[in-house]
Amino acid sequence: MPELVFFSGTMDCGKSTLALQIVHNRTARGLQSVIFTRDDRAGEGKLSSRLGLVTDAVEVADAMDLYAYVVALISRGGRVDYVVVDEAQFLAPDQIDQLARVVDDLDLDVYAFGITTDFRTRLFPGSQRLLELADRVEALQVEALCWCGARATHNARTVGGVMVVEGAQVVIGDVGRATGETGYEVLCRRHHGRRMTRATAGAGVLSPDVLPVPGVRA
Repeated sequence: MPELVFFSGTMDCGKSTLALQIVHNRTARGLQSVIFTRDDRAGEGKLSSRLGLVTDAVEVADAMDLYAYVVALISRGGRVDYVVVDEAQFLAPDQIDQLARVVDDLDLDVYAFGITTDFRTRLFPGSQRLLELADRVEALQVEALCWCGARATHNARTVGGVMVVEGAQVVIGDVGRATGETGYEVLCRRHHGRRMTRATAGAGVLSPDVLPVPGVRA
């Protein structure tokens, strides 16, 4: 049976890479997709990964009806075997409902990729609706790491390397932005709670928060 599948994880855990891999594998089998995205780091109408891979995509606008788009494409004689949606957290809840309708009414698989919570640890509306509707939710197995080496579970917004906890929910940026710019960093829950980024923690040297390795002397 066709499914609405939500692949979720923190930033930097390979969501877009997996989306591109799914497209590659199915294209090699002769299947054709519709790829939706919104606010990708590579610019409008692109699906890109930090590994440098990129493909064209349909940029989703605020009032866009995703179900109607797919129906119109099929009605014009286009072929659609499945749908991929990247940056799904930025979609409106009613657009997630439209994706569910693509699955239920058109019998197409929909693979949605996105982060679950914002820099304040609050659910994105699109991600919340996906958690409510998805047939299956998959946590990505490629673990992003906090600067301390622990598993990263939270996304932090930074300005000049300093973590901020106020502002608009959506501000486009990326991990590894230059000092002084708005960017993002993935942190473990402990260091997100303490607002300790790599820059503010002085992570270039051994932090007291990092447990020593048995048998190794500093």
